[in-house]
Amino acid sequence: MSVHIEESAFVHPTAVLDDGVKVWHNAQIRENARIGKNVIIGKNVYIGAGVEIGDNCKIQNNAMIYEPARLHSGVFIGPGVILTNDKYPRAKNIDGSQKSADDWDPVGVEIFDGASIGAGAICVAPVTVGRWAVVGAGAVVTSDVRGFVLVVGSPARPIAYVGYDGKVMERIVPRIRYEYE
Repeated sequence: MSVHIEESAFVHPTAVLDDGVKVWHNAQIRENARIGKNVIIGKNVYIGAGVEIGDNCKIQNNAMIYEPARLHSGVFIGPGVILTNDKYPRAKNIDGSQKSADDWDPVGVEIFDGASIGAGAICVAPVTVGRWAVVGAGAVVTSDVRGFVLVVGSPARPIAYVGYDGKVMERIVPRIRYEYE
C-alpha cells in the first residue's frame, strides 16, 4: 500500500503517515503528527503539531484539529469541525505584550474508538468523547461525553443512547425537578 498526498497539501517532513493515508488539496499536517493506516484527510484540513490520529479515521473538509488532540481508531470528523486547545484564549498579556507559545499550556481533545463528530461541531478543550458516541452537527461540547451517547446543542447535552451504528436506541428523558422536591 502507499500514501497519496495531493500536490497542494503540506505535510511536514517529521510527520508520520502510515500506509493507505490519503491527504487531499490544501491540507496542512504539522510537525510530529502521527497519522494511522487508511486515514482520509479532506480538503483544507489543519492537523496541528504532535496530533495523533488512529487507523481508519475520516476527517472531512475544512476541519481543524489543534494539538495536542488524540483521535483513536475509526473516528469520524465531519466537515468544519473544530477541536480547540486553549482553555483561556487571549492575544495579549496583562502588561499589553503579545502572548507567545511560552505563555500558555495547550490542552487537548481526546476522541475514542468509533465516535462521530457532526458537521460544524466544536469541542472546547479539555474534553473527551467516549467510544461510539455521536456529537450532533453544530453542537458545542464543553464537558466530557460518555460512550454510546448522542449529544446535541450549545452547550451539548445528552439526548439519547446510540448503538455501534449511531442509531438511537433509547431516548434520555431529562429528570424534571418539581417545587415540592
